[in-house]
Amino acid sequence: MKKAFWIIGIFISIITVMSCVNQKETEGVKEQNDFTGQKGEIKLVVVDPGHFHASLLQKFSQEQINDTVYVYAPAGPELDQYLASIDGYNNRAENPTSWEEIVYKGDDFLNKLLQEKKGNVVILSGNNKGKTDNIFKAINAGYNVLADKPMAINSDGFKLLVQAQDSARKHGVYLYDVMTERNDIMNVVGRELVNNADLFGELLPGSPNNPSVELESVHHFFKEVSGNVLVRPSWFYDVEQQGEGIVDVATHLVDLVNWISFPNQAIDYQTDVEVLSATHWPTKLTLSDFEKSTKLDAFPDFLQKNVKDSKLEVFANGEVNYNVKDKNATVRVIWNYQAPEGTTDTYNATFKGTKASVHIVQDKSTDYIGQLFVEKNNEVSAEDFRTIVDQTVSDLQKEYPYISAESINANKYQIVIPVDKRKTHEDYFGMVANKYFGFLVDDKMPDWEITNMLTKYFITTKAHEIIELK
Repeated sequence: MKKAFWIIGIFISIITVMSCVNQKETEGVKEQNDFTGQKGEIKLVVVDPGHFHASLLQKFSQEQINDTVYVYAPAGPELDQYLASIDGYNNRAENPTSWEEIVYKGDDFLNKLLQEKKGNVVILSGNNKGKTDNIFKAINAGYNVLADKPMAINSDGFKLLVQAQDSARKHGVYLYDVMTERNDIMNVVGRELVNNADLFGELLPGSPNNPSVELESVHHFFKEVSGNVLVRPSWFYDVEQQGEGIVDVATHLVDLVNWISFPNQAIDYQTDVEVLSATHWPTKLTLSDFEKSTKLDAFPDFLQKNVKDSKLEVFANGEVNYNVKDKNATVRVIWNYQAPEGTTDTYNATFKGTKASVHIVQDKSTDYIGQLFVEKNNEVSAEDFRTIVDQTVSDLQKEYPYISAESINANKYQIVIPVDKRKTHEDYFGMVANKYFGFLVDDKMPDWEITNMLTKYFITTKAHEIIELK
């Protein structure tokens, strides 16, 4: 009996020591990430900034961000382009920034980062092939991570992303992706309309042939950013490195479906969603197109597998139909080479309710400027519709005093949002970063953000899996 008590005593002692060790480890991480909102306490670590979104996060200074930024990346034109953008921000005449970039160049950039452990927030915006692995390793090292989309481009990446979120919880750090489109005023106000029961009613169930939610985004390979022609890296045209459109841009669309339709609600990918179908098709580029975009005069070897009849086929286009909380949605991504003169990237969305539908339209009819409309169902009288539109706009004006309503006909109204009151796409990046930093200061990210992030990537990577199995 004494021996038994002695063994139990030793066991309890061991557990106590292990608990203390784990507590100290946790306290060490928490001390490193003890944010209070003080000036300069966010110390950015920019990793492999191969996409121009990395520099857009630094287009404007924020007091909480330290001017010293650590950069770890392989040498090459992508790093050079990032540094040139930062230099441009530092030296512009109006509202210049004052970034001091401390750069490590080398193929072992990630190992170097993990060895030196400088900074406290890792920024990832580059080649997507290894991004999920980089996220996982940075989190395991105790870093907070703000990553550009997509954070996973296939099913294996999704599984690793789930592990990364589990690791983030254990380390007391936060993983977040840059969902810029939530800051588009069209989506912000559209969300208010969709969730106004008097105006919209409830979201219809819909079906694959008649979805209750339908979103489409059209992008272009050749474009200008911050007034300069965007030179894309050659790997951007390789879906094994960039990801297909259905796992790339579609992350924004799936995020908006969930964020607008089910605000602040957790959506569990294991119980609340079902991916029903997915398809894809290529955009075909000539060598001249490719050279104009990349400044390279030949298709590199890793793209030769996708060259047919002298044209590069990039499976950047795709569509997925799925159910979320028993509502049917379709999202569609299209990539053309270059926008016709006078046009731009476009985004169109429709949400169908039991009383009315909400439409975001950006096409020839709106001169390619996004506009917001609400259209009543037949069961609603024109008089009642006018009354509730007036009341809705009056309520919205408390937060957005510049909003008004304009009658298109008895069934349809435009919710007018003046163009000069809208932020630009490039402004959204700083807005996302500021929200994320708020999570760090509060030491709390809403549970639904974490749950819905995983659900979003489950939907996109499951769609990719369906396509691959065809």
